Amino acid sequence: MVESLINAVIFVLDKLGYVGIFAGMALESACIPIPSEAILPFGGYLSFTGRLNLIAMILIGTIGGTAGSIGAYYLGKLGGRPLVEKYADKLRISKSKIEKSDEYFNKYGEKIVFFSRLLPIIRTFISLPAGISKMEFKKFTIYTFLGSLIWSILLGYVGYKMGENWIMIRSWFHMADIAVVVCIIGFIIYKLVAKRKNINVEN
Repeated sequence: MVESLINAVIFVLDKLGYVGIFAGMALESACIPIPSEAILPFGGYLSFTGRLNLIAMILIGTIGGTAGSIGAYYLGKLGGRPLVEKYADKLRISKSKIEKSDEYFNKYGEKIVFFSRLLPIIRTFISLPAGISKMEFKKFTIYTFLGSLIWSILLGYVGYKMGENWIMIRSWFHMADIAVVVCIIGFIIYKLVAKRKNINVEN
């Protein structure tokens, strides 16, 4: 199923270029299960061949991701939890993934909107709890754009540097996700330990 979806994404991007990059990233960020891990590296490969400009591809992918996230944000803000669940049911989106995004947002606050762009699963769904909680729109947009930009640069540049071998990236997707999660968890633990030390020093 995933392999067929990735092949379909590649076919569309090959035909539509920049428009396909924008649409694909917008749909993924609007909670439609289209893998950015296929969109951006293939866009990088197309830049390698000279069909696209790498910088333009990265910016268009970032803008598309931000636009899709804004759509999901307003779904949560205007419709609240009932509409989000109805939307999930109609598109057969796993409620467990949305609940996981809720958990992260409630636990780590608004900054998770930025960091989540580098995390598996919740990067697609974090906009929903942000909207439900009525997070400030300007802050949401800035965090989303910056997080999406880093993600687009990473995957787009890797696809560009690997050229025709970009296809190998597909076997690294899950390992890369795990590595990022480990790094984020390590950073959070570090911050918590440092905060406790500061409290102990003050006391």
